[in-house]
Amino acid sequence: MLKIGDFSKLSQVSIRALRLYDEMGLLKPISVDRSSGYRFYSASQLPRLNRILAFKNLGFSLEQITQLLNEEVSPEQIRGMLRLKQADLQQQLEEEQGRLMSVAARLKQIEQENIMSDYEVVIKKMEPIMVASIREILPNYFAIGKLFHELYQYYAQQGLTKFDYDAGIWHDYGYKESDVDSEAVLAVPPSVKGNDRIKVYELQGYDTIACVIHHGSYSTLNNGYQYLLVWIENNGYRCIGANREFYIEGGAELDNESYITEIQFPVEKV
Repeated sequence: MLKIGDFSKLSQVSIRALRLYDEMGLLKPISVDRSSGYRFYSASQLPRLNRILAFKNLGFSLEQITQLLNEEVSPEQIRGMLRLKQADLQQQLEEEQGRLMSVAARLKQIEQENIMSDYEVVIKKMEPIMVASIREILPNYFAIGKLFHELYQYYAQQGLTKFDYDAGIWHDYGYKESDVDSEAVLAVPPSVKGNDRIKVYELQGYDTIACVIHHGSYSTLNNGYQYLLVWIENNGYRCIGANREFYIEGGAELDNESYITEIQFPVEKV
């Protein structure tokens, strides 16, 4: 028999860990001296200890290892647990690879511009939302203001005074000088009805939307667009839907530097 200190040296596992494994029922000493309380182990227990360490290195918790070793767990159940752990580790790996790409892209940008950007890209989920909408081909992007004017009037006619989301949606693929496929939307309660001019429907949500906040007039939004689109490409994403402009703070004037707009692009990993 080996004292716990000797067994610790032999197995290269700390005494503290061995005591914890004993308390959890993972690895009981073969004998405990009643008078001194000393724990004694046997070299024959090394295979079980090595199995504990192997499962621990795979990322299983001690509670999970206890279940694997002490309960009547079938080989199929063990395979199932290993598959779940494999999927979990794969997801963690993909997330870390994404962070690594983001760091590399940020370093590249700083090296090219030699300055820190005013923009910060955020990837988030957007839930579906009920909206009132007018979609129309417009002569230019700024003309969307007239669509919002109609929506605001309709909103007031419904007895509504506040809304949580107003956005412009641009359905064209790429930038256009004219004949812009534009849509103005306002969030509405489900009880609101549309008409021949105004459509009420559930605006599609996305699991991943890349966003930047732009501070300044609408005439300088192209700066935010350029930054966001470069970021999307450099970080291994691609656009999968019409981009949106969420007008957090805005108005009728086109040169107000106090405006705040969130530019949104639905994306997915390439």
